[in-house]
Amino acid sequence: MNKFDSIRPYCDADLQEVLAKFKHNPELIDIIVTYRFAHWHRLARPFLKILTRWVISHHLSKVKTVREFQLLIEPYMQQMIDTTTSKFTTSGLDGIDLSKPCLFISNHRDIAMDPAFVNWALHTSGKDTVRIAIGDNLLTKDWVSDLMRLNKSFIVNRSAEGKREKLAASKLLSEYIYFSLTEEKQHIWIAQREGRAKDGNDLTNPALISMIALNKPKDQSFSDYIRELRIVPVAISYEYDPCDQTKAMELHQKESSGTYEKQDHEDIMSISRGIVGYKGRVHLNFGQPITQDFDSAKEVAEYLDRAIISGYRCFATNVLAAQKTGLADVETLLAQCTQEELARAQRYFSERTAGMDSQVTNKLLAMYAAVIVNQQNIQRLGGQTSAS
Repeated sequence: MNKFDSIRPYCDADLQEVLAKFKHNPELIDIIVTYRFAHWHRLARPFLKILTRWVISHHLSKVKTVREFQLLIEPYMQQMIDTTTSKFTTSGLDGIDLSKPCLFISNHRDIAMDPAFVNWALHTSGKDTVRIAIGDNLLTKDWVSDLMRLNKSFIVNRSAEGKREKLAASKLLSEYIYFSLTEEKQHIWIAQREGRAKDGNDLTNPALISMIALNKPKDQSFSDYIRELRIVPVAISYEYDPCDQTKAMELHQKESSGTYEKQDHEDIMSISRGIVGYKGRVHLNFGQPITQDFDSAKEVAEYLDRAIISGYRCFATNVLAAQKTGLADVETLLAQCTQEELARAQRYFSERTAGMDSQVTNKLLAMYAAVIVNQQNIQRLGGQTSAS
């Protein structure tokens, strides 16, 4: 394990040292008080901080394993689902042999909630949760890094500079993924691309597959290695995206000025917005583990694109957005939506785009319409993605 110490999740042996830092972290206490007691008078903040520190210490004193730490978080995950979703559903999970470790590769719309929902689907089915790949660009604070690594996250080194350093980091990550799956029998989750699909186009980066395959022995075929990893495509569908406004504004700024400069800790704010924001209905579709013969990373990526886009569940928000932008013929899909669903989607878009520049509004609508456009492209091209 020493080889992977710089990137692996924390284990039970690390627990007490990390938890001790949580109990005395003033910034963490401030954030919890700010969000948990947002409507309380500011004069109550000093008392609330003392109370919060005591509650955290009391709960953490009972935690002896990483598994117990995850169980401590479980009620909060349940509360989040109850308050920020109207319905959470899954399909395809029953058809997978989860007694064997899987490498789940999903589309990427939300920094924290994508793997969290995959975890919740597995947990509520009585299965073990995943180890989560997370970029080191998100770990701008030590306590955030500690929290993520306690929650079974491992680090993708995106800050590596120079070809040799980047290659070494990629090889280590590839080896760790294989080690987790084959030696420690742990499920893995990783997004199909670096960064969220802010424009709604869920396309797998072939470089991700190439990285995963770096650990392949020379005497093993590419196809056999890919099959050994038991890669499962996962399509995650959100009725509403809590970060849609900021994504649309970023896309517009990039298009109009050519660049976009992130604010300090902007990713942390996106994580928070994604967790507490209303998501409506959420659906996860799990495909079957890859068993086909593939000769290249590009072929695997195209297969994942087809599986993910085809598995996406379209909501009235997607259909109405496609109609408003004129990007796709949606007459048949409109007939499948109830008037109540369409009216709710219309109210949502009216509220989200009120006072918004028309060009930014178009970006927001195109984001929701993209999945329908891509599904129709797959059908039109006979099963190929538009990126093929």
